[in-house]
Amino acid sequence: MRRENHTQVTKFVLVGFSAFPDLQGVLFAVFLLMYLMTLAGNLAIMTVIWIDRCLHTPMYLYLGVLSFSETFYTIIIIPKALVDLVAESKTISLPGCVAQMFFFHGLGGTNCMILTVMGYDRYLAICHPLHYGSLMSLNIFVKLVVGSWISGFLVSLVQTMLIFWSPFCGSNVINHFFCHMRSVLRLACTDSNIIGVVVSMISMLGLLGSFLLIVVTYLLILGTILRLPSASGEREKAFSTCAAHLTVVVMHFGFAFIIYLKLSPRDTLEEDTLMSVPYTILTPFLSPMIFTLRNKEMKIALRKAFSKRIFS
Repeated sequence: MRRENHTQVTKFVLVGFSAFPDLQGVLFAVFLLMYLMTLAGNLAIMTVIWIDRCLHTPMYLYLGVLSFSETFYTIIIIPKALVDLVAESKTISLPGCVAQMFFFHGLGGTNCMILTVMGYDRYLAICHPLHYGSLMSLNIFVKLVVGSWISGFLVSLVQTMLIFWSPFCGSNVINHFFCHMRSVLRLACTDSNIIGVVVSMISMLGLLGSFLLIVVTYLLILGTILRLPSASGEREKAFSTCAAHLTVVVMHFGFAFIIYLKLSPRDTLEEDTLMSVPYTILTPFLSPMIFTLRNKEMKIALRKAFSKRIFS
């Protein structure tokens, strides 16, 4: 029940990196550079895939969708965090907090699903190459992409509604640099333990479900690769095809597990803030580089695109 002797909260204060006052300028410069490089990397990937017909295959189209999703994923969080690093007022309105949480977790869930679908695509290409064209047609590709976006945002909608179902009428100080679920729940007037458990269970099921599907997929891929003749070079080609995706999967889900599946429900401001940096800033920053530097076709396409741009 609402406590009538408190004023209803209409905005929140994001403490952010205030726990590190001497590092504000350094953090701003580092995060801004990483953000600009993240945008440049994702835009380069999307542009090259769009203009190079050789990359109009499901494998690269999924990569383009992932880059598109990660671009907006970073836009939801990083610009506001950068402004708060240099601004005196570090507030966000209640509707703004709701929107930030909804889109952040919706895009994060979508990224998980796209990575899962990318693993399935690699499974079909390696384990069922003769039927790949029919099993991964354009129609199926569109359905899997749309399904990934819908499922990601449906889960986020449920979580966001559960969190903001309770009234906020006490403290409005969020001990984080964005509207993190756990940090916001702590400010609810009512007992939020049950809601916290439900929200954590939804996150756990989503993350573990996606990760286990990818693990099963790669076990099947590994079994197929090991049956290939080693002298033909097919093993190396298959491993090379999967290397970038597997690297991003380990990084993405590893950081996500640390954030959402940790046992301790309460951490200090410094711990909560620092633990979220890899998942919100570092992973999107490294992902475009991994997919381009570890992929021969992408590197060739990028060279061709830049050569045409320079010499045209």
